[in-house]
Formats: sequence, structure tokens, C-alpha cells
Amino acid sequence: MTEESQDLQSIQSLKGVGPKSASFLNNLGIFTIPDAVMHLPFRYEDRSFITPIGEANYQAPVLIEGEIMKSSVVFRGRRMLFTEIYDGTGKLTMRMFNFAMAQHKALEEGKMIRCYGNITPGPNGKQMIHPQYQVFEKDVEIEIEANLTPIYPTTSGLQQNKLKKIIEDSLRFCEEHNLLKENLNTGNYSEFGNLLETLKFLHKPPVNTDIEELIEGKHPAQKSLIKEELIAHMLCAGILKNELEGRTGPSMGNESEEENRFLDTLPFDLTNAQKRSWEEIRNDLTDVKPMRRLLQGDVGSGKTLIAALSALHSHSNNWQTAFLCPTEILAEQHFNSFQAWFNELGLKTELLTGSTKAKDRKLIVKELALGEIDILIGTHAIFQSGVEFKRLGLTIIDEQHRFGVHQRFSMLDKGGKQNSSPHQLIMTATPIPRTLAMTVYGSLETSVIDELPPGRNPVQTSSRPDSLRDRVIKRVEEVCLTGKRAYWVCTLIEDSDELEAQSAEELFKEISNSLPKLKVGLVHGRLKKEDKDFVIKKFREGDIQLLVCTTVIEVGVDIPEATLMIIENPERLGLSQLHQLRGRVGRKANTDSHCLLLYKEPLSVMAEERIKTMELTNDGFKIAEKDLELRGAGDIYGIRQSGLMDLKIANPIRDSELLVEAQTEALELGKNEKEFAKILVKRWISNRVDYSES
Repeated sequence: MTEESQDLQSIQSLKGVGPKSASFLNNLGIFTIPDAVMHLPFRYEDRSFITPIGEANYQAPVLIEGEIMKSSVVFRGRRMLFTEIYDGTGKLTMRMFNFAMAQHKALEEGKMIRCYGNITPGPNGKQMIHPQYQVFEKDVEIEIEANLTPIYPTTSGLQQNKLKKIIEDSLRFCEEHNLLKENLNTGNYSEFGNLLETLKFLHKPPVNTDIEELIEGKHPAQKSLIKEELIAHMLCAGILKNELEGRTGPSMGNESEEENRFLDTLPFDLTNAQKRSWEEIRNDLTDVKPMRRLLQGDVGSGKTLIAALSALHSHSNNWQTAFLCPTEILAEQHFNSFQAWFNELGLKTELLTGSTKAKDRKLIVKELALGEIDILIGTHAIFQSGVEFKRLGLTIIDEQHRFGVHQRFSMLDKGGKQNSSPHQLIMTATPIPRTLAMTVYGSLETSVIDELPPGRNPVQTSSRPDSLRDRVIKRVEEVCLTGKRAYWVCTLIEDSDELEAQSAEELFKEISNSLPKLKVGLVHGRLKKEDKDFVIKKFREGDIQLLVCTTVIEVGVDIPEATLMIIENPERLGLSQLHQLRGRVGRKANTDSHCLLLYKEPLSVMAEERIKTMELTNDGFKIAEKDLELRGAGDIYGIRQSGLMDLKIANPIRDSELLVEAQTEALELGKNEKEFAKILVKRWISNRVDYSES
């Protein structure tokens, strides 16, 4: 592709897509117009007909339309927006708990409104809670959808309607410029041989299309793309593996007394799983072949200790270590742990994050290049140009799903020696299901810590409807007044960070007013770092008994004294994230801990299944398998931070019957049709950087 055609295909070349919108789209892996077309719906809704309010049934999603009779903000423990709607056949109340005042102003009496959502029983009859809606004037006609309505994965700052228009414009662009019109390489799964025609169908299926078949991913048009996508990811795994084969790594064969001294200082013995994992890693480190090992372990299983042993072994062999963390909170936590462990052994550990002052950063960069820093712990700041190591022998990456493959590979060239690559240890508390690991994660060896340290009791998990909220608040007070600490997690996921922060602040006010005897703190993503650090410090020291927070505490806040967690709106989150949050409690030996899921009724079938799974098991691997089964996969090869791999449409568990076919064809293409293999990888994994020239 020429530079000119690249500019033409840039997502910013579309009308209405400026730098700000482009940055939101980039978060979804959308950089070009073809990327937008490849961004597929994750579900569909039938909004092709309006149901009279008087005839609408409870629970089933429906489209209603009526006149706004009244809209008002009321306070019943928390702020709520009530909007009364009438269509001549009946009345319906729209209720919203989290809203901006601009929304309230737009809901003017006398205007028309069209809402889509589930109807539930309310105090004044039929109601919809937080439906999708459109407000318009009485004399304006709004068209009814002629196709099934696609619902897309989106991101903070990018609303569904805006994303839909961008995708529609992108489809039109591809048609006009003859893009994506090549034939599919997937057999006769679909009546569409043409890639673009298949994509157009999946973005706007006709109303008579079997919606259940689409939701289950079993439509022939989907199967044709699923197989091609699986082939592309298997090819990518093979390419990544091949790119490493020409590189050598530092052989770390020296045994060290430091390791034994370090282990002797610990007040506990390693678990058998830790010992096994450390033996596997140590063997890799002695080899001249660069280690590429994934260390999986549930929350609290002791992965950090194995990372520390690896860094110590690297130092004993005169090599430096880089330890990459996705958040500043987590980086600081690891830095404090390593300093406490290694100061007496004479190792120099430093911390580099986005908040590091320019003067301190300059000194760190200088000492790093001179080889005076043994272990550098930091965030994405380590990837920045100018941060160079004298002798980088080992990179450790925590919470691997927060970093894309291209970021991990960028560390290969920071080692200070040509044609040499540092060893890489990649850690995750989000277990990767075996099905997934075997098929698309072929470039990594795997170690598993599958047992918790002695004395760790499983977290007891239960669920309650929001109608029992007052009782839950009372129970939290009782627990905290005994000297224990608790989290109350607000899990609102909205189109803006501002609304999320607003929701957390409202919850904080509600809880503070309800529990005047307790010291309550608040943490969310929009707080300044120093304010966030101060509140967490107070909570750690016990000056704050109850911490109201967003999912910002999912990674990196380790406070063993916290024994209770309330998760608000758990129905909004996936299983793996719920499990990760739950792992913030239950970290103190021989102590009972509890997690309560406070859900809004009615629950969807999927949400009910997720909550039931959380109540039944603490096994991270079982939870990851179930999460993949229910939601599909997230990000492995891309840069998104929301799951395990960037599968746009395939699901390795659901599509297991296609895996063998895909694997066979990937091997064949990789051997005999290398150019076409590159085209497939580029098509499906467009944001991957080619390191073959590195």
C-alpha cells in the first residue's frame, strides 16, 4: 500500500471523524476505514416495529413510542430521573439512576420519545430502567429500522450511534473504492463469496434473518469469517514464533547464594506449584534461546514472588531486569515489595512512571544506560524512546492482557546487544483457557501456579437484589465497626469517564449519609494521582474503614485487612473482571472474607449465569472458560485492554469444530502461500507491528 492510499484509507479521512474521535476509535483497534468495516456487532436487536405500551409484555425487549408527559429529578436515597410517557394505549415510566443534567433538560414535556429496552413492573405500573432512547419533535417523522439493529463493542467517549454512522460511511467508502472485495478463503460456508458482501450482511442483516442464529454465531455468513479469522491468528502465532528463532538470549547459568538468602528471609515456604514454576523458569533462563514463558496464577497465588526470584537470578548473572505494569498503583506496589526484599542484598531498584518528575526521570535514564540500576519497575513509560538499558537480560510483564504483542516485542531491542533478545516472563491473573492457549497462543510456553498459599480461605460469594440495599448497608456497618475493612465497588460503565466518576461520587454521598459512624473514602479514575494515593494510604492504615471506588482497584490495590467487598451492578461486568475484583479480598491467611454481588432486577439469562458461576467457584480457570463461553474472546495480539485476544467474531470454545480445519489450513498457507498468509494476518490483525526486520 502506498503512502497516498494509506492516507486515503485513514479513519480521519471520513467526514466527521476528527483527531478526538479518531483517538477513541484507535482504542477499539480502528485506525483505517477497512478496520472500521471489520469491527463487527456482538449482538443484534429487532427494532423494526413499535409495540403499543398497553400491549407490551414484561421482560421482553420492545420498542415503544409516546409523548413525554412529565420529567423530574427525585431523591429516594439516591438521585433518580423519572420520565412519564403516554402513547394513547397506556403509560410507562422511564427511570434513570445515572444521568447528566443535560439529559434531563432534553426530556421536555410535549416532545416525543422512542425507547428500546425491557419493560419491568414499577411502583407506578410499567417501567423501563436506563433504556436506549431518542427524543424528537411531534412534527418530525423518525424512520423505523428496516434491518436488525447491530450493537457494537464501543469505548468510553464513543457513543453507539456515532460508531454506527462511522461504520456505515466506511462500508460506503469500501464499495466506492473497490476495497475488501476479494473472495473468502473458507470453503462453502456462505452464499457470499465476496468479503465485503459478507460484511455488509453482518452489519445490517434483513429483518427476516434468524436473530438467534446470529447471536449464537452459527449463521453461514459468520462461519465463513470465523474460519478465516482463526486461520489468521494461527498464522500470526506461527510468524511470531519464527521471528524469535534467529535471536539468542543471555545464558544465566550461574547459581547464586543471594537466592537462598532471599528465600531464607521469607516467613513461609514456597508452595509446590511455586517451586515447580520457578524450576521451569530457571531452566529457561540458563538457555541461550530467549525465554518466552507465560506464568498463570490466580489472584493471590504468589506470582510476584516468582518474578522477584527471576529478577534476582538475572542480577546474579550480571543482567538488568525491566518489570512492566499496566497501572501506576500496581507499579508502586511492586516497587515497594522489591525494595523491602532486595535492599539488604544490595540491589538497586528504581520506579519509572508517567508521574515521575522530569529531573528524576533524567537521572534514572542516565543510570540505566550506565548499568547502575539492577531492576527498573514501571508503566508504559518504559516503552518510551530514550529509555535504554546497558545489559537488559529479562523483561517481566504483569497483567499481560493490558499490553499488546507489539509493545512486548518493542522490549526486544532495548537489550543493548544486536541480535540478542532478553528473556521474557509474562504474568497474568486472568487465566487463559486451555482451548485458547493450545490454538492461538503457540508462541509462549506456559507455567501454572494452581494452588494458593497455605491458610488462604476461599472468598465466600453471595448475591442480593438491589431491593435489599438497606439491609446490605446495615451489614457493612456491622462488619466495619468490628475493625475490619471493606470495598464498595461502583461498576457503572457509561459513555463517559465523567459519568462514571459522577456515579461513584453519588454512591459515596449515599453511603456516607447512611453510615455516619464510619470513615468512608472515595477513589475513581478522574482523581489526581496524589489524591488517589492519599485515600488508598489512609485505607491501608485503617483511618478509612470503607472505600467506595470504581474498578480502578481491579489491579494493584493489595490490602490484606480488607475482608468484605460489595460489587454494585455486577451484571454489567464479565466473569473474569468480577473474579479479578473479588481477588482484592481474601488475601490474609486464616481469615474469612466475603464478596456480595448487589444486582439490579431483572437479570438477563447471561447475567444470571455469571452471578451463579461466581457463587459456585473460586477457580480462576473454570471462570475463564465460562467467561470465554459466554462473551467470546478479548485481546491478545492487539492493543485493546479488555480481554484475552482480539477475536472480532470467532470464539474458540463455541467454534471448536472449525479449529482443526483452520489449524490444517494455516499450516498449509504458512508453508506454500506465504504472501497470501501475510494478507490474511494484515486483514484480521491490522494493528500488529511487523518485527521480522528488527
